[in-house]
Amino acid sequence: MSSFLRFLRSSPLLVVGTSIVVILVVVAVAAPWIAPYDPRAISGDAFENPSSQHLLGTNDAGSDIFSGLVWGTRTTLVVAVGATSLILVIGVAVGLTAGLRGGLIDTALMRLVDVFLALPVLPLLLFIAALAGPSLSLSIVLIGLSTWPQTARIVRSQTLSLRSRGFVDMAKGFGAGPFYVMRRHLLPALGPVITSNLVYVAGLAVLIEAGLAFIGLGDPSGVGWGTMLNRALENPQIYLGSLWLWWLLPAGLALTLAVLGFTFIGVGLEPRFNRRTNRAN
Repeated sequence: MSSFLRFLRSSPLLVVGTSIVVILVVVAVAAPWIAPYDPRAISGDAFENPSSQHLLGTNDAGSDIFSGLVWGTRTTLVVAVGATSLILVIGVAVGLTAGLRGGLIDTALMRLVDVFLALPVLPLLLFIAALAGPSLSLSIVLIGLSTWPQTARIVRSQTLSLRSRGFVDMAKGFGAGPFYVMRRHLLPALGPVITSNLVYVAGLAVLIEAGLAFIGLGDPSGVGWGTMLNRALENPQIYLGSLWLWWLLPAGLALTLAVLGFTFIGVGLEPRFNRRTNRAN
């Protein structure tokens, strides 16, 4: 614990990123008590200015903007956890199998990774989302299926360096099968590198989902920051007066802070978990 606290003090980015993500988690969990209104309900007149009843005013439908901002935090974390979990399962399974087994299996799996990396991800996401219709679950699945190859390549490269270590050879010598070696020896050793990569991927997933919602491919009945930005910019009133200050700007800032929080954690963990960085320093 003391060594971890020393590392936190030596990494301001990690402290800032962790603080941002912790605040997001607290807000998401406590959303029913923090938000004064149901974000989908009509709680006032349209385009009310900020007041004690509506801290950020109301939108074109008379819904409380502050409540939508608070509940949008839950959507952000659901996307981050859901997409990252899918990436973790696929990327780690493919990377571990390819790195440990080698040979034809490694070649076949890496060619599959190359195919996914060669695909035009953004146009493909837009095409599938437009055909299937807006859905948060679909967005999570699409993000996970399009971004797992990077994790698989990182896990494979680390596995290649670990499989030649003595403890892996000894485990095999005692009759341990590949699944036991993966679970008992490789996964604990790869845990820090996987964690650092997945934290960064979580921020990317949040950004992609918000982008899909921003261009109208998100769930229109859902409550999210990308949906708020899309609805605000589609209304001509946003370009008149100061309405953008409390309808458009807060959602944009919240999204920026969330992405920065995950990115700062990933960058802050890199020097501790990446052996090449440690040698360079």
